[in-house]
Amino acid sequence: MKNSSTVSSIVLEAFYRMEDLKYLYFVTFLVLYMLLLFANAIVIFVIIINKVLHNPMNYFLCNLAVNGIYGGTALLPPLLGTLMSPSHEVSLACCKAQIYFLHTYAIIEFTILSVMCYDRYVAICYPLQYHSIMTITKVYKLIAFSWGYPLVIFAVFFIMTLRLTICQNRLGRVYCLNFYLFKMACGNTYIESILGLFFVVVYSFPQLAMTFYSYGHILKICFTATKESKIKALKTCTPHLFAILNYSVGCFFEIVQSRFDTSYLSFETQMFMSLYFLIFPPILNPAIYGMSVKTLRANIFKLVCIFSPC
Repeated sequence: MKNSSTVSSIVLEAFYRMEDLKYLYFVTFLVLYMLLLFANAIVIFVIIINKVLHNPMNYFLCNLAVNGIYGGTALLPPLLGTLMSPSHEVSLACCKAQIYFLHTYAIIEFTILSVMCYDRYVAICYPLQYHSIMTITKVYKLIAFSWGYPLVIFAVFFIMTLRLTICQNRLGRVYCLNFYLFKMACGNTYIESILGLFFVVVYSFPQLAMTFYSYGHILKICFTATKESKIKALKTCTPHLFAILNYSVGCFFEIVQSRFDTSYLSFETQMFMSLYFLIFPPILNPAIYGMSVKTLRANIFKLVCIFSPC
């Protein structure tokens, strides 16, 4: 395919359905973005300044917060700008850039959560050897993998998207995604679609394998452990399981929204489903861990008390 397109911009049609209440939508999305930035920045700051929190799990949590800011910034500032634009139009180059950022955010999120699964597996199954296994060097390698693998593997796949000739310029969403750009391409993209499915397997298989392996062994240990050990393991895994469930629900909403006809749903419901995995995990993860992890919660409250009377 030629590396050119018959269109140079994309009209995001969903914004036209927001016209009557666009100022309300603007304020809502702005507040959500500020909340996302504040919640994740607090977690990052508290972990960095408190040496007592310098352990593998909190390093991974800090990276989860950084990725939340990365994904939220790739979505919400462009969304706010396009919402207030009279044409609700974005350049094709900006659309493709947003596709790369949003997809890598999603893969990085999944990868960090799977790495945290491995950390919980070592903590529960090998408690006495935990610090000798989860050395700082290994933690750095896992963090580098969490970012490097998604950024590189999606870039390889994204080359196919960059080579597409785009013939349609109307997209019924509030942001750009790779699946929709393929549908807007000229000619038959069957081969590219098959290759796309292959790459989805490639950039999700290691994370799935690590998650199922880790929790499979944790369950095996719990079946033979004492009641006290089971309760301790449950407390250790609960925030992480909530984070995985929250993200999985968001991904399920997006898959349903993009692969099936959801026109029978109200516009607000469709919006909620399409934006859930990009907005709510980054907002809820700090709350989940901040409230569940005792040392992190205590240090967050201590920081809050510095700036306001407690």
